[in-house]
Amino acid sequence: MRFSVIAAAIAAALAFAVPAVAVAGPIENACNRSDRPGATRAMCRCVDQVARQHMTRAEQRRAARFFRDPQRAQDVRMSRRAGDSEFWQRYRAFGAAAERACSG
Repeated sequence: MRFSVIAAAIAAALAFAVPAVAVAGPIENACNRSDRPGATRAMCRCVDQVARQHMTRAEQRRAARFFRDPQRAQDVRMSRRAGDSEFWQRYRAFGAAAERACSG
């Protein structure tokens, strides 16, 4: 009993002493790999944070592919499928929010 209380106290202390490891999301990874001139690490991190707030993980992976293949974005935008249209609306909202949050 006493050992478990001590172990719990040590675990709690370490939780505050050891910083959490930040894991880059699919948007941040794609942004960092892109050849865009404004794609700084800070900018990519900011855009990824906004993506996490506005899109599901699957939508983030889908949007990350646009960095490698811009034609894919155009295909989704022009698609007549309802799912593509709904995704495109969320993607545009994400883009607007990222522009507001990350510019400057």
